[in-house]
Amino acid sequence: MALPGSGYSITMRVELPADPNAIGQVTTAVGSVGGVVSALDVVESRSDHLVADITCHASDADHAATITDAVGALPGVKVRKVSDRTFLLHLGGKIEVSSKLALRTRDELSMAYTPGVARVALALAANPEDARRLTIKRNAVAVVTDGSAVLGLGNVGPEAALPVMEGKAALFKRLGGVDAWPVCLATQDVDEIVRTVEIIAPVYGGVNLEDIAAPRCFEVERRLRERLDIPVFHDDQHGTAIVVLAALTNALRVVGKKLSDVRVVVSGAGAAGMAVIRLLVAQGVGDVVACDKQGAIHAGLEGISAWDESWQWLAANTNRSRMSGTLQEVLPGADVFIGLSVGGLLSGDDIAAMAPRAVVFALANPTPEVDPAAARQHAAVVATGRSDEPNQINNVLAFPGVFRGLLDAQATGVTVGVELAAARALADVVGAEELNATYIVPSVFDPEVVKAVAGAVREASGG
Repeated sequence: MALPGSGYSITMRVELPADPNAIGQVTTAVGSVGGVVSALDVVESRSDHLVADITCHASDADHAATITDAVGALPGVKVRKVSDRTFLLHLGGKIEVSSKLALRTRDELSMAYTPGVARVALALAANPEDARRLTIKRNAVAVVTDGSAVLGLGNVGPEAALPVMEGKAALFKRLGGVDAWPVCLATQDVDEIVRTVEIIAPVYGGVNLEDIAAPRCFEVERRLRERLDIPVFHDDQHGTAIVVLAALTNALRVVGKKLSDVRVVVSGAGAAGMAVIRLLVAQGVGDVVACDKQGAIHAGLEGISAWDESWQWLAANTNRSRMSGTLQEVLPGADVFIGLSVGGLLSGDDIAAMAPRAVVFALANPTPEVDPAAARQHAAVVATGRSDEPNQINNVLAFPGVFRGLLDAQATGVTVGVELAAARALADVVGAEELNATYIVPSVFDPEVVKAVAGAVREASGG
């Protein structure tokens, strides 16, 4: 069972006897079934009973029910109501539109709207490029999804994707000061997605593609980058690649190895895996071996001509030794393992077969490719995608600063140079005096993160 956490936090409104020991019995009952009490508030007190709100963390929905049953089974205790705090937080959505203007006088109304706004409209009709200066386009990003690859949930559709995109928009605003808005499309047709984004693009200064399944995401991004004069950034690909490269840069500093000397094995050749590998190659990695369900991808692999263009690129640009076989067969002797696939693929023994002072990034969520505790017995540096483990590889370290820099530079696109600059800046946020095996990336709430990444992106974009 996973550890209890705030993702499954509940608040129970409990009626209990006015007995000094009653509250202690309730908290003990929660603890006896593995729950963690995080808050207790008495909301009503009478001579014969108390009513208290007891907030506790569970590991999943079934565990939350077990906690409730344990409390309700106590003599004289009645559970009146149980609230799921995560659902409460989402009631009515997590973002809103607010005006920058008070509009308190007739003069202000006349300038913000008719008749004054007509002058601005005519100016933009004559010079549309000024929309970046005179409208919300200056600071607006569309968070676009088709709902086909949402988190680890799969193809759940646009409505189910909406709360995730709202959360992304909230992070854009909180961390980067960027006004982002969810655009959840009721289509998974490439032509329709591309055309829809194309016709709404005048409002936005950038497009963040999100949770679109591979290989469709590659084609969507390629076409939009060709057609639009604003940056198009698929965060599942490029955000992941930036943070992985930054983390690997610091991990190799810890173990005393150079990127140009190491052999990296990557599990997963989907959207994230491809972007990570491309960025590693651009940065001059020694060699990369990409593995998918079919095993190691290499030049001459039977049937590769029938596969997509991404795998053809892998065959031509990676695995110089033409290693073949399963993930377990090509991993021995590797300096770095990067998992962007599914959980439970490797054991501690597999990690033990890697090179001395190995680096392991097991990023599948919620279950990593290898148990982090087992990996740490043999690897010098271990990172995951989980928030309850050290060295969390989290895209939120990249995308707010990347878009802040792109918008400030009024960039028209995203280059590999921009991504490399972002990764270097992110890595350098962790000072030499802070760097160690359990701290290779900064906290997502470190104010220097967005500042450093945005500055590097702005400079690399020519802004």
